[in-house]
Parts: sequence; structure tokens; C-alpha cells
Amino acid sequence: MHPLSLSGRAVVVTGAGRGIGAATARLLARAGARVALLDQDSAGATRTAEAIGLEGADALAFEVDVTDAFAVERIFDRVVEEWGRLDVLVNNAGVVRDSRLADVTDEDWDVTLDVNLKGAMVCARAAVPHMLARGAGRILSAASVVARDGNLGQTAYGASKGGILGLTRCWARELGPKGITANAVAPGFIDAERSVPAAVAQEIASRTAAGRMGRAEEVANVYLFLASDLASFMNGAVVGVDGGLRL
Repeated sequence: MHPLSLSGRAVVVTGAGRGIGAATARLLARAGARVALLDQDSAGATRTAEAIGLEGADALAFEVDVTDAFAVERIFDRVVEEWGRLDVLVNNAGVVRDSRLADVTDEDWDVTLDVNLKGAMVCARAAVPHMLARGAGRILSAASVVARDGNLGQTAYGASKGGILGLTRCWARELGPKGITANAVAPGFIDAERSVPAAVAQEIASRTAAGRMGRAEEVANVYLFLASDLASFMNGAVVGVDGGLRL
């Protein structure tokens, strides 16, 4: 079996309706995984699931708010009932509400922290009992280059992604002895269905050693590696996928 094969494994990807989440779900399915797609955008999750199905893999689509603990737990139970196991969780769901500190509203703060940070905790909490039952599992979460370096106008987003780094390290210590690893991926600027003005894209590219923005598939490749047996000794790591932005 190829070391990147996920044959027979069951994976949950949140925020899988588009962008990095959709690219990740499709790539993990191509590696042999059965993939459950969670998203508030039911149509987007369904489109991704249908695309996976056309490639001959198994996929389930669920419309859910990742901050709704009861709904999330029911879905994770359904996944295990359907496929008999849960091996990998990719905490990708997230929102961005940019504004400078003086303009951050309570709603912006609450929504961003709820979805990006609480949502990751809720999903991990629902996944862990199923992983403990098998004595193995992978929790992979979306951080950001902003969590490490900050960025103008991203108070709420930066705080939420910094929190992901803390959660990942805590989970790595707590769950590592039980066979469950926790790692984070920290993308830079990714051209993934977010409309970026040409002038802004050019400025980002000029600050990046690669000379361009990243692609969703390039982040998905890292998630596949971390989900595979090749990453069995990685725990508590934060893997940058930023084209050299932090150099």
C-alpha cells in the first residue's frame, strides 16, 4: 500500500463546500478515504460530495453549523454508524470579518471566535470518543500565517487562529499518549474562491518568495500528508504553507 493511501479510513472535513475544504475533501477521497463533508452551505457540500462520487469514492454531505454541539455530535455518530469508524478530522470551517481594532463590532468578534475556534473545539470533542475507541486518530486544524505574524485589520481572525495553535498543542499533549495526534496547517494567502482585487493580489505576491498566491490544492496536499502514515510521528506541529511569506 502506498504510504499516502487512506484506503478504508473515514474522514470528516468541515467547511468542505468550497475552497480549501472542498479541495481537501476531494484529494483525501482520491487517496482512498470515505469523506463526510460538513458545511453551512448545503449546496456547496452537496456539489463536492457529488464530484467525489463521480470519481468513484464514498462521500456524505451534511448541512450544519459547527458551533451547534448537539447537531455536530449527531453527525459524527451517523458517520460512525455508516462507516464503522472515524480516523481523521480536518477542522477547516472558518469565517473572515476584517476590520481595524476601532471598528471591530461585538458581532464580528463573536461570530469569528465562535466559528473558527469554538467550532474546532466542538468538532474535536465530538470526534475524540470515536477515535479513542480505536486507539488512533488525527485531528488537523486550520491556523493561519496571521496567527504567527499578525496582520492589519484582522484582530478577530488573528485571535481565532492564534487560539487554534493553543488548542492543537494542548490536544497533542493530552491525546498523544492515547494514539491521537493533533497538528495544524498555517496557510498564507490562498486564492481559493475569495475575490481578491488585482492590486492586492500583486502586493501579496511581491511579499511572497514564490512570487504568487497559493492554491487550495497546495494546502490540501499538506493535509493529505498529515493524515497519512508518513506523519505518524508528527504531533503538535504547525506546518506553514505560505510560499515563503514569512522569510
